[in-house]
Amino acid sequence: MSATRYTYLGPEGTFTEAALRTLPEAATRELVPMVSVPAALDAVRNGEAAAALVPIENSVEGGVTATLDELASGEPLMIYREVLLPIAFALLVRPGTKLSEIKTVTGHPVAQPQVRNWMRAHLPEAVWESAASNADGARLVQEGRFDAAFAGEFAAATYGLEALVTEIHDAENAETRFVLVGRPARPAAPTGADKTSVVLWLGDDHPGALLELLQEFAVRGVNLMLIQSRPTGAGIGNYCFAVDAEGHISDRRVGEALMGLKRICPKVRFLGSYPRAGVEVEDVRALRRGTSDGEFMSASDWLARAQDGRA
Repeated sequence: MSATRYTYLGPEGTFTEAALRTLPEAATRELVPMVSVPAALDAVRNGEAAAALVPIENSVEGGVTATLDELASGEPLMIYREVLLPIAFALLVRPGTKLSEIKTVTGHPVAQPQVRNWMRAHLPEAVWESAASNADGARLVQEGRFDAAFAGEFAAATYGLEALVTEIHDAENAETRFVLVGRPARPAAPTGADKTSVVLWLGDDHPGALLELLQEFAVRGVNLMLIQSRPTGAGIGNYCFAVDAEGHISDRRVGEALMGLKRICPKVRFLGSYPRAGVEVEDVRALRRGTSDGEFMSASDWLARAQDGRA
């Protein structure tokens, strides 16, 4: 395995590359762009790279399905950290292009919902066609296949384009969440401001099946930050659920919730416990009464004494 190589969703000039370069260790790693999320993750699976940075969630569009599906299937991988990147688009064109001349535009599918209103107001006649990434859209504009691309302003220089319009976003404070993924290993020690990610499969379809899963978290005071259903491929109505929960697997409330889920789910895939991006320990909400490690340990001690006739 190459311990110094990190892959990412390419080509050069993507928001993923910009997010990766915010990590301190990126300065000492070989950063290799890949054509897709599966390609970036497969490079980790087969030992060509130590880790991959890929997008997993957008504040406007929600979960990035290519990443969620890849993490739920195939050889297991694990998330080690996350990066939040504010997102604003620039309209990149070949030098000299005027707004009135733009008839075709491109960008990553996740970008379209974030610029739809702007396009309706300023490019009502333009036709959208998706690209593999925003940077790939810029490359296609460079090659003359499209008139303009929505991408990061920083991609203009890479592809010999100019930013005709900048700071384009339909939603203020839009951001994308990226995750650094590697091969499974022991999670890092808890920081007090952590997140745990899992994928859960329902055993059978019956009234309250999803509620049963959620109750394992609720009764232990574990707050959920994301839950998204994804088809398993086994037919209509068969789903698994990607879940992000506050806390670390070493926290008693989280560990016991996962044990409860393992009892009732035919399959549980642990995707990692890692620090929450942009959150300090003092920012974490206070635990509900009865859900701290100390209270779990006290209850366990009480049970042991009761079983021994000393309660």
